[in-house]
Amino acid sequence: MKAAVLAIGTELTRGELVNGNATWLSDRLTALGFEVIEHAVVPDDSERVRGTLARFGREVKLVVCTGGLGPTSDDLTAQAVADLAGVPLVRDEHTLARIRERFRRVVGTAVGTGQGAKPRAVPRAMPLNNEKQADLPQGARALDNDEGTAPGFVLQIGGARAYFFPGVPREMQHLFTRYLVPEMTPEVQRTSHQIHIRTFGLRESEVAERLADIDVGGALQRPGVTIGYRAAMPEIEVKVLVRAVDEATAQRLAEQTAAQVRERLGTYAYGGPAYGRGDSFPAFVGRQLREYGLKLAVAESCTGGLLGKLLTDQAGSSAYFLLDVVSYANQAKRNVLGVDAALIERHGAVSLEVASAMAEGVLAKVSADLAVAITGVAGPDGGTDDKPVGTVCFALARRGGKTFAERRQLLGDRERVRLLSAYAALSLIAQAVGSFTKPAGVLP
Repeated sequence: MKAAVLAIGTELTRGELVNGNATWLSDRLTALGFEVIEHAVVPDDSERVRGTLARFGREVKLVVCTGGLGPTSDDLTAQAVADLAGVPLVRDEHTLARIRERFRRVVGTAVGTGQGAKPRAVPRAMPLNNEKQADLPQGARALDNDEGTAPGFVLQIGGARAYFFPGVPREMQHLFTRYLVPEMTPEVQRTSHQIHIRTFGLRESEVAERLADIDVGGALQRPGVTIGYRAAMPEIEVKVLVRAVDEATAQRLAEQTAAQVRERLGTYAYGGPAYGRGDSFPAFVGRQLREYGLKLAVAESCTGGLLGKLLTDQAGSSAYFLLDVVSYANQAKRNVLGVDAALIERHGAVSLEVASAMAEGVLAKVSADLAVAITGVAGPDGGTDDKPVGTVCFALARRGGKTFAERRQLLGDRERVRLLSAYAALSLIAQAVGSFTKPAGVLP
């Protein structure tokens, strides 16, 4: 079944916002079995909204539209849809009551006057322009929004069922999951299956080269198999999409192809279907530490705490993450981590020797099994002939074992160098964890 996505908003056509909603929606619709044939982005212009929706109503069976449902004068989606359908806007009293109740629950604080007066809670009044959000095209079905004031609605446009959601990603995703998924899933004849495989450590061109024999036109290419790539720096996602006579056949072929993909990518591929397609490299490394029962300490300089953030963004990180010392200044390296001043003087703060001392110093602070350290020149200033911008030194210390250190030359601006540095350190941790023995009884 074919589908199309329409995003409405002048802020999108001007480039003031990135249209992340379309990416999210297309991914979820494809997973449901839809064939998304087009993304369209139009400004807050009634004529363009009507024209695009009318065309989609002739070309697809499902339209998902986001944006233009707010309370301001440029929020005109509902009126444009009503005009296209040839019906008036009708105030939905149930929706209006929900909006008023939402404002009532948002309590403000008023400061009393006079000696000894105490602040008191005051219900927040709903602005009059929010009433507009309860006006829907006659015949549309309102979709209650528990995440915001703007309701969604659904209406038939030509040959397509059209869902209209707010542009706020959290609200859109909530309404999509609550309404569209259960309502449209039975309508789709599933003949496809998609598997996501994530990688780190290879460029996109290198990933594609390794998969050349099973990509489109390759020696192992099969009818209905498509391999796609998505670069989300610094990770590369490989998407194996198979369309077949039925879903079972598609899933079987997708799993066979995914196994071939993993074989060719080797250790650069991580995670797996059991952990969901949203599995990230930091989540994968954290899960490894937890499954092996290992504790980690971190010492950072040029990354300024980014590595610690990536690790602690993961739920359950307290099970393996003990300490992060951001020793940005040389004085902090000396006083907090115990790095010898003479070592810094002799080799410089960005050196294998200092990185090793940082890792060993933070390992000595807590009862961790592993410690990783990062020190480098992120730029745009600070580079020298022998240590240009992008020079980063890493070290990994293991309790009771030898310390490993390496130097890398990373390319890009300050933000890119810092992010790549944090990911390179994650890679060192993953490699080190692999040298341990997993406790008995832990699932692979």
